[in-house]
Amino acid sequence: MDRIYRHQRHFYDASRKFYLLGRDQLIDGLQPPKGGSVLEIGCGTGRNLIRIARRHPDCACYGLDVSSAMLATAQGSVSKAGLEGRIRLAQADATGFDPQALFGRAGFDRIVISYALSMIPPWQGVVVEALRRLAPGGSLHIVDFGDQAGLPAPFKVALLRWLALFHVTPREDLAEVVQAMAEAAGADCRTGVAYRGYAVHAVATRQRDAA
Repeated sequence: MDRIYRHQRHFYDASRKFYLLGRDQLIDGLQPPKGGSVLEIGCGTGRNLIRIARRHPDCACYGLDVSSAMLATAQGSVSKAGLEGRIRLAQADATGFDPQALFGRAGFDRIVISYALSMIPPWQGVVVEALRRLAPGGSLHIVDFGDQAGLPAPFKVALLRWLALFHVTPREDLAEVVQAMAEAAGADCRTGVAYRGYAVHAVATRQRDAA
């Protein structure tokens, strides 16, 4: 991932804002509890975490990414925003991480995964791990590319070719897989599509009495 992002990280946010749709709506709808915690898996440049910290000023924010290059950019952005005391970052593999060792926490009230699953080959393992790291009553919020079923076929072909240049592969069964994994973990899940199938979103909520 460092090889991929070594140069991309410098213009990542400027280019992605035009086609990573639904990120801000996800952030605005998090509604974390007062004094709660929010973790972003695959935090990249820190763009989302900074918005989360500003949108929810009484929450502690955390981010992890496997790319040291991206984390260096994220740390610079967090410092520039004056949010070093609100946002903590760590390098880790999203398919298996220890939040206690990384951040001194057992779990999180909200976990966000924004357009990261389409870049991680073992993406199902990321969902399983995220569900495992939710605090009782916490929720996992996902937004990523959908199947573009309602869009013209030429648009879908062009989009897939463009995304492939950046090692991005939409998970067309994302909603169904997350639903099944949430149910297996004892969590309630709701999914939906936006922009005629361009994006899919899912929210899985862990029961408060879950083990």
